[in-house]
Amino acid sequence: MSMAAGGSTVKAEGESGVIARAAAVLKVLESCPSGLSLTQLARQCGLPRTTVYRLVASLEAQQFVMQTAEGVTLGPALARLAAAAHTDIVALARPAVEALARRTRETVDLVVFRGLHAILVEQCVSDQELRVVSPVGTAFPVNATAPGKALLAALPDDQLQALLSQPLEQRTVNTRVGREALLADIGSVRHKGMAIDREEHALGVSALAVVLALPGNERYALSVAVPTLRFDERLESLLRALLQTKAEIESLAGK
Repeated sequence: MSMAAGGSTVKAEGESGVIARAAAVLKVLESCPSGLSLTQLARQCGLPRTTVYRLVASLEAQQFVMQTAEGVTLGPALARLAAAAHTDIVALARPAVEALARRTRETVDLVVFRGLHAILVEQCVSDQELRVVSPVGTAFPVNATAPGKALLAALPDDQLQALLSQPLEQRTVNTRVGREALLADIGSVRHKGMAIDREEHALGVSALAVVLALPGNERYALSVAVPTLRFDERLESLLRALLQTKAEIESLAGK
C-alpha cells in the first residue's frame, strides 16, 4: 500500500516537473517574439539542450510553439486559448462593439494585454469594400499598434520600464522600437487619453484606441482600424464614437 502511494508521488512530481519546464520555455519565448534557436532557448531556460528539444517537439505538436527560419516562437494555440479565456468580457462588450462598427462602418477590435502582445479577442468587421481584417487570436506587438500603445500607457512606470527593456518587434518603417521614441509616444497617449497608430503595424492601415477601465486584473483596449487613406479625415468623429462606446462598456461592466 505504501509502495503504491510512493509510486504515485514520484509520478506526480515527475509530471509537475515537466509542466514547470514547459512553462519556463513558454515564458522565455514570450519575451523573445522574434524567436530563439534551440541553443539560445536552452541557455535562457537553464536546461539541457536535449531536454529543450523534447519539450519543443511536444509543444509544437500541440501548436503551443512553432519552429520558423528565425527560430522557435510562440504558436497559435496560445493565442486561441487567450481569446477563449475572455468570453465573459467579450459577451458583455459585443453589442456595443457591433454598434460601434455599424456607426463608423469601420472594423472594431477588442484586445487583451499579454506582455509584449495585445491579443485580439473580438472583432466586428467593416462592411466597406476596403477594410481591415485580422483573425481573432492574432497577437499584435504592443509597440506597433494603437491598442498596444494604449495598454502600455496604462501600466505603472516600473512595469512599463521593465517591459521596454526587452527587444521590441519592428513591423514597418514607422514602428517605434527605440526606447526614447516609444516613451515619448506613450507620454502623448497618457496626455490625450487615446493612442494612434499610423501604419506602424501594417502599411496602409491606421488605428485609434482607448483603454477600457473594467473590474478585475485584466487590461483591455478597444480600437477602430481604418485604411489610412480615409483615417485622418474621420479621426475626430471616430474618436467621439470610440469614447462613447468605451463609456457604454464600462457602464455595463459596473465600473
